[in-house]
Amino acid sequence: MLLEFAVDLVKAQMAVKKMTAEEMEGSLFRVYNALYRIRRAEEEGKPVHLPGGGSEGSFVQADASLSADPQRSIQEDRVTCLECGAEFRQITANHLKTHQLTPKEYKRKWGFPLKQALAAKVLTKLRSRSAKKRGLPVELQEYLEAQRERKRAQVEGGEAPKTGSRRLPGRKGAV
Repeated sequence: MLLEFAVDLVKAQMAVKKMTAEEMEGSLFRVYNALYRIRRAEEEGKPVHLPGGGSEGSFVQADASLSADPQRSIQEDRVTCLECGAEFRQITANHLKTHQLTPKEYKRKWGFPLKQALAAKVLTKLRSRSAKKRGLPVELQEYLEAQRERKRAQVEGGEAPKTGSRRLPGRKGAV
């Protein structure tokens, strides 16, 4: 029922404004998620806050736990987009384009560390196991130990330790 209503709303929007396929898809997605949040808030007896809309006094965010602690949006099997409320295994740069954001801007806006993966914990663990299987952590440890040895040799030799860009093993080009 929500999907049919969302389709009708997007059709009406398309009649007024020419839209690309990507714009239609993004619009349908946003409308559906907004309707879903409204229905959920209504069932819980709470008012809902839609991004960019309404006066401060008349709207309250439906899922206050996510807005209070964005880290809670990253769960074991899914991650929730804090912009639209959609759930994914991973929030991609492509999805964030629908909100006119880059991953870096999204992380800054919501207070995530820049190195934080915008992926479900299970996906992060899977990638970690895969990397360990390929031996990447061992190579990294060897690289770091070699760096420490070079620094010790420079200090013992009376030279100041060099600073600047360093390349990790297996990487091509400058970092």
